[in-house]
Amino acid sequence: MEINKQSFKNIFIEAVEHYKKSDFKAAELLCYKILSIDQNNFDSISLLANIFAINNDYVKAKEFLLRAIKIKPNNTTILNNLGTASKELNEPNDAMNFYKKVLEIDSNHTNANYNLGLIFYKLKDLKRAKNYLEKTVITQPNYALAHFNLGNLQKELKELKKAELCYLKAIELRPSFANAHNNLGLVFSAMGNPKEAINSYNRAVEITPNHAGAYNNLGRIFTETGEFEKAAQAHKAAIKIEPDNLMHYFYLCELDPNFLDNNLKNKIKEILNNKPHQFNTVFGNFLLSRYIRKEKNYEEEFNHLVKAHKYYFNSKKEKFELGVKYCFGDVLQIANFAEFESGKKSTNRAVKPIFIIGVPRSGSTLVEKVIGSGKKNISMGEEVAVFENFVNNKVLEKKSLNLGNVEIFRNEIVSIYKEKGLIQEKNNFIFTDKSLNNFFYLELINKIFPEVKIINCKRKPISSIMSILQNNLTELAWAHDLVNIFKYFDNYFQIISKFEKKYPDTIYNLDFEKFTNEPYPESKKLMSFCNLPWDEKCLEFYKRKDILSKTASRQQIRRAIYKNTADRYLPYKSLLNKYGNKYSWFN
Repeated sequence: MEINKQSFKNIFIEAVEHYKKSDFKAAELLCYKILSIDQNNFDSISLLANIFAINNDYVKAKEFLLRAIKIKPNNTTILNNLGTASKELNEPNDAMNFYKKVLEIDSNHTNANYNLGLIFYKLKDLKRAKNYLEKTVITQPNYALAHFNLGNLQKELKELKKAELCYLKAIELRPSFANAHNNLGLVFSAMGNPKEAINSYNRAVEITPNHAGAYNNLGRIFTETGEFEKAAQAHKAAIKIEPDNLMHYFYLCELDPNFLDNNLKNKIKEILNNKPHQFNTVFGNFLLSRYIRKEKNYEEEFNHLVKAHKYYFNSKKEKFELGVKYCFGDVLQIANFAEFESGKKSTNRAVKPIFIIGVPRSGSTLVEKVIGSGKKNISMGEEVAVFENFVNNKVLEKKSLNLGNVEIFRNEIVSIYKEKGLIQEKNNFIFTDKSLNNFFYLELINKIFPEVKIINCKRKPISSIMSILQNNLTELAWAHDLVNIFKYFDNYFQIISKFEKKYPDTIYNLDFEKFTNEPYPESKKLMSFCNLPWDEKCLEFYKRKDILSKTASRQQIRRAIYKNTADRYLPYKSLLNKYGNKYSWFN
């Protein structure tokens, strides 16, 4: 029987009505009825593609979208949906091509810009991701999710003020956006504002009471501020919501090892024996290593630690592979060859920074708290990463390792330190910066700050290496593989040795073991080098309520200095030899 155009229209209207009522099967049958007569009916093909997409059958959805695009090659809705189907099928190249075709037709297409931004973000091409997400919020300023994801990207780029503004805009548009409140808390935490971070996390759990991530973040920030009881309560709340998430137990046991009981041990083993999520494998192995350490089974503990770090690296593989490449390639190029015009030095002596350097777990956090707790008030920067970020941005901006005029460079970086509240007249322009990678930039630091004091924290390498392995330094790409750990240490020793020979009076070598065993005379020497007065308060830093620490030493600095010995790590020496035999500093 012949079906006229009006009949097609009526059947399609009926199909759409079924679609709107979520009666997808009835809608699907009616579309197929139309296609049995007119196999190129665009509307029916498009609706079928939507039905398959809703049912998460993206293979079929893409099949019908490809049929649709043959009929209308410049239809931006179909091209955009093809991009989305390809993205869901983990076909990023196809997805990018379809979204780019959309933008060739309509450069302001919101969804195409947004989705391209997300794809490049996932691929860690942050520059292009940022361009597309910024275009999205310009063309659609009321798109809360776009502001949120742009904030996520800016947070990763350490553009914290911009990230804060993006999250605030997302919250303004959608006040009940719990994840935006949570991530705003992360930004406030990174900016050294724990009070606002706590407020943001609390708002997230008010909106979404089962937000385990926000409770976990509350636990972490309370640990950083030294409020351990509140931290434990927050982690216990997270455990109630996610009782099989071993990450929460890991952080709880950091606060109180007594939680490492037999019940938890059995739970960990049960989870690990049942196809665990990648993060459970990570934190399960970290937790088991702590049980085994008590038994002094060093080889088995070592194997659990290596496994935990391997899985943690793989959980962030794309990001960490870029991080490793940067650490052992790009940053060394900058360290060795970045220079100011004509090799000049600044003559401005007003600012008097104290740069505290050393590999992780070498005592730099302790040293900073000692320096900052004496009679003389000074600003403590902890790990602000100002110098590294500024130098890298300059190199990218100039596309050259010539950093230009030294005084202009100095004035610009001083203004950033001032924005962070570190350079203040009331503190006689003295401040500390113990950012991890500053040792790469010692030559530059020495040239722009004539009054600089550099403190090199030295600890037995085996102690620092094992402490790195026994902890999870979450943001350091190189710290999850022993080959990379040894390589990083070797770069550090070479750079320090070279700098010491050139500027022996600028650097103070502090022996961590000696400092902890003889804190009174050693702290007096330290303060004398810094041209700061010594008093008992220097060694009473742990009594302060205003200290914030994000490092793995956040708990140790809440108690008095205790004697430290490298001997406890000697049982691991044979396990590390295959990594360290080629390095003279390890043997």
